[in-house]
Formats: sequence, C-alpha cells, structure tokens
Amino acid sequence: MIRLHHVGGSRSFRILWLLEELGLEYEIRHWRLDDGSTRAAEFLALSPTGRVPALEIDGLAIFESAAIVQYLCERHPQSGLAPSPGTALRARWLEWLGFAETQAAILEQLNIQHIFLRPAEARSPVLMKLLARRLAATMQVPEAALAGQETLLQSGFSAADVMLGFNLPAVFRFVRAEGFPQLAAYGARMARRPAYQRALARAGEDRLYTRDFYEVPDV
Repeated sequence: MIRLHHVGGSRSFRILWLLEELGLEYEIRHWRLDDGSTRAAEFLALSPTGRVPALEIDGLAIFESAAIVQYLCERHPQSGLAPSPGTALRARWLEWLGFAETQAAILEQLNIQHIFLRPAEARSPVLMKLLARRLAATMQVPEAALAGQETLLQSGFSAADVMLGFNLPAVFRFVRAEGFPQLAAYGARMARRPAYQRALARAGEDRLYTRDFYEVPDV
C-alpha cells in the first residue's frame, strides 16, 4: 500500500506526478492548510514539521520532497528516472533536486508576503521586490541549461524535471515569462506530459493562487 498525504497546489504534487510517471498504484489522503489538521498529532506522526508531502510506503512514513523522490527512484531503478549512483550524471541530478528546493523556498516566502500575511499592512513591498529578484536570478540557471535541450539532463526526462517542473506555474506568477523563453517552453512541455495531466486530475483544488500575476505593490 502506498498512501500520499497531499494538499492541493502544494509541493506534494511533485510526488503525485512522480507516482503517475512510475505507474504505481496509490491512494491519496487530502489535507488542508487552513483548518489546523496538519498540526494534529496524527499528521505530525507522519511529518514532524507538519508539512506535505508525506508518503507511507514499505512500512515507512517519509517526508521531504527530495527524499521521497530519491527513495522512489532507487526503489524503481528500471524507470530510468534517476542516473546510476556514483556517476557524474547522478551528481547533476542531485544538484537539480536541491536547486528545485532552493527555488521553492523563495516561492514560499513570496507566497507568505503576497497571500498569507494579514493584515496587508504587515507585508513588505521592499522584501517582495528583493524576493522577486532572487527568484529571477534562480531562473537564469535552468534558462541557460535548457538551451539546446528539452530536459534538465542531456540524457532525457528524469525525476529532476518533476522537482523543478512543479515550480514553474508558481514562478511565472511572480516573474514575467517574457525574459525566459527556454524556461517557459520547458514548463509547457512538462505540463503536457500524460502523467502530469493524470496527476492534475487527481490533485484536488488549488486554493492558493487567485491571480495570474502578483505585482509588487507601490511603496
């Protein structure tokens, strides 16, 4: 039995997408961030920080996106979604897993500033602008890497694309896509993958974003 603990629109979508890429059978338990349930003892026993994703598998409860991705890929080496350990390509794959989380941490701070902080006067336009610039700086890295190739690794689609591909719909809510044609095209390719579409159908409502783009308010 595989059970994914999931919140619509959150980083747990990465695991949902990866499970579909792997063709595994699983069930989803849906949670919400606005009702306190992820701070209950039942959930904290699975994910001590009270965050999704959490995955129950093989008698384990695993949390943290990158750890779950690496575990699933090692459990299913025949999938080809991770290079062999000890190779140079594996090092690049691991770099992209970490990079995706670095970028997601900036997105999280932008979400806090634009969406979660109440009242609106508590938000900092100066910090919003700084975070948007930091996000744009991270975007330059895959923009350059994707020149002349369709996936992050030259060897083809991997779980690193799942990790980073999840970020992109949110990324372009804070930084305009016009300056990043490679990244925008890559995001569109990822969204067209059948496994991505199947995951989207099972993901549940994304309650986070209510705007296509979040401008930094005037100081």
